[in-house]
Amino acid sequence: MTSWAIQPLAQLHVVQAVELHLRSFPKFFLSFLGPRFLREFYASFLVDNEGIGFVAQEPNGDIVGIVVGALDSRGYFKRLLVRRWFAFCLASLGALLKQPTCIFRLLRAVFYRGNSPSGPKRALLSSIAVDPEVQGNGVGKALVKRWLAEVQQHGLTGCYLTTDADGNELVNNFYHHLGWRIESSYFTREGRRMHRYVYNFI
Repeated sequence: MTSWAIQPLAQLHVVQAVELHLRSFPKFFLSFLGPRFLREFYASFLVDNEGIGFVAQEPNGDIVGIVVGALDSRGYFKRLLVRRWFAFCLASLGALLKQPTCIFRLLRAVFYRGNSPSGPKRALLSSIAVDPEVQGNGVGKALVKRWLAEVQQHGLTGCYLTTDADGNELVNNFYHHLGWRIESSYFTREGRRMHRYVYNFI
């Protein structure tokens, strides 16, 4: 039996979501940008009608997993930039002071539009994090399935996501076993090879 339950993301979860993200992805760029930036990131999925988020919550209130995404990534990130550009700039100052050369990567992150595949509109699964102490217990699988079910209720034909292609076997196997398939691969400006996965409802 599982002790956690899947709940819709709420404002009271944001601080724990940031802490969970930092534990799960200590060496990733969003983590380098710091807790303040991550708070803006996760809170954004609560203030936009196309944001979708769920958490896996223990009976004591602890968050052991979170998944967030957007029904229309291009429109979502454009609205986010218009509404919250100043807050994101302020939140990234600490990272810029530590490493000024990251400004170009930061600008690409701020102006990110989701890198969606061609064809019909697909929802973007933007981020999923599971507490390292409970990984392998079905938390991630349950979160993704709940998120997919919510997207399907909005009438979309499918979803997509991007993740590192190399040195990321556990994550790639995770999505493969859940029925996602690689639609394409590409390299970022930093030289990272990425897989773009799609999931079709029909």
